[in-house]
Amino acid sequence: MLTIANATRIVVDERTELTGTLVLRDGVVAETLTGKETAPGEVTAAGEPQNPETLDASGCVVTPGLVNAHHHLLQSAFRTLPGTRGVAMRDWLPTMAAAYARAGVDAELAAVAASVGVAEGLLCGVTTVADHHLTWPSGADSVAIAIATADAARALGGRLVFVRGSARDDPQEAASSAEAIVRALLPRTGDGMLQLAIGPAGVHSDSRETFELFAEVAAKYGLRRRTQANEQVDVAIALEKYGKRPIDLLEDWGWLESDVTLAHLCDVTGEEIRRLAASGITATHAPGCDLPMGWGIAPVAALRAAGIVVGLGTSGGGSNDAGHLLADARLAMQVAPLVGPPIAAREVLAMAMAGSAAGLGRSELGNLRPGSAADLCIWDVSGVADAGVTDPVAGLLWANPGRRPKHVVVAGRVVVRDYELVDADERELVARLSARVPRQA
Repeated sequence: MLTIANATRIVVDERTELTGTLVLRDGVVAETLTGKETAPGEVTAAGEPQNPETLDASGCVVTPGLVNAHHHLLQSAFRTLPGTRGVAMRDWLPTMAAAYARAGVDAELAAVAASVGVAEGLLCGVTTVADHHLTWPSGADSVAIAIATADAARALGGRLVFVRGSARDDPQEAASSAEAIVRALLPRTGDGMLQLAIGPAGVHSDSRETFELFAEVAAKYGLRRRTQANEQVDVAIALEKYGKRPIDLLEDWGWLESDVTLAHLCDVTGEEIRRLAASGITATHAPGCDLPMGWGIAPVAALRAAGIVVGLGTSGGGSNDAGHLLADARLAMQVAPLVGPPIAAREVLAMAMAGSAAGLGRSELGNLRPGSAADLCIWDVSGVADAGVTDPVAGLLWANPGRRPKHVVVAGRVVVRDYELVDADERELVARLSARVPRQA
């Protein structure tokens, strides 16, 4: 049992905030002692002694753990590469591909890149990350790559959603690999720390056959599906190649269904938004990628107004060099008025928590209601960066853009304590990556 005591504010969900103490037991939220100050050794309402390492949250806001609904962890090893900034997608792709080829994508690289990406996320409050892995060199051991990624996340104490993706891969080979990965990793998913999903990169790169074969694998094993849609480049290629827009193709190919999550959605019409809402899909907003790549800004307010659940993701280090989801939530809040009405800080926070979790089909994540997963962040709001802030919850986004949590708990276990990883030395993680992928001049 673990107790989070004396919080200034506990964000239970988008509609409920309390002060006081949280009790975590067996990896879930057991109870909230509203307005109660608690000392180590004190007995809770349940009649059990407190954990002697009770976390004192005085001067802190407690939130559910953040859920990064769209990442490419491999790209954590390839940030700010020359030729990848301020360039068109047609130039970005071969530059990234060349870097992958030089490094050699294998299980070792997947492990060190995932370790850095997951660690960065935990240090920034991300307790669950969805890794849309798209790079599968011919002849590579895809099962070993997937296992290495999953092992890296588990070693650090983070939750992982491993998405077997595809980008211009042979459809039959990709589907066969996907099924092999699912068979190898499905036995590890019982504790909720690992989830599997499936999804091509998008209609701009993958054929109808790939989408249909991947859908068969998803249906066979009960997996959710994810893909990327309606960045400007996606729309342009779809029109040129098929004479249709991506949403039309996805509908034709059976991918406008309630088990599908679409990332980006920068260039969507009002009519397309209505169709997306009717289909029951969920969406992922990734402004930290979309803006620097020149893809535009997703009309998040319009999507939400239509009834579409929207989550948040950072995308990968090749386009967004940081895995700091709270910073991207702040960006989403700030740019929203450029394409529609403003979105309040609490609504954007909810997108980064329950909104992202909904796209994963994980109702136990993204909230701190009794029975939910004991994943949370403790944010110190007592310092000078928060001085003068009247609303400490809104201040999580409005103030201190580089904010990191003081403590992070996943499944009831502390994985970040006093701003440091519990299960790894981040300097060692950096050294391992630097040895595997030396920096380019």
